[in-house]
Amino acid sequence: MATASGAHFGYRQTLPLMAGIAVGLGSMTAGTAAGLGAIIINAPRFQMAMKVVGTVYLLWLAWRISRNGPPRQASMARPARFLSGLWLTWHNPKGWAIALGAAASFAGIASSPLILASLLGLAFGISAILSLSLWCMAGLVVGRLLRTDRQWHLLNAALGILLALSIAPMWF
Repeated sequence: MATASGAHFGYRQTLPLMAGIAVGLGSMTAGTAAGLGAIIINAPRFQMAMKVVGTVYLLWLAWRISRNGPPRQASMARPARFLSGLWLTWHNPKGWAIALGAAASFAGIASSPLILASLLGLAFGISAILSLSLWCMAGLVVGRLLRTDRQWHLLNAALGILLALSIAPMWF
């Protein structure tokens, strides 16, 4: 999402989306470390519902991205906002799997769940904004290199396919 948004709208207009994703991942990891992870692990129906909703949402995003053309013809008339990034992250089962794994792996580094939640939430939020900035900048570079409508359609189709393929590991 950051790459596509960076290519279409630029870094500054992509910042709200990236901030939403970073806050989403940080809060998700913090919540998991603070005890939410135990609830998720012990509720298989909730896990399945998250997978299904997350899959549907990610496939919808992949479809929208893949159908985009050049920025002037993009079906996304404006860049995604903070809440879109938050929604995307909180409904992404892959993000929950990462958060659960991190909370379990690093449980021994803190003397309480609250301290662990603070450390992991901050670390994941900062890491997310840094990596998303790199992906957005890659989109900016690609956006400057593409000259024809066909090139844009191919890029967006490839980004949509990659997003759709990224769903497979959570099911297999």
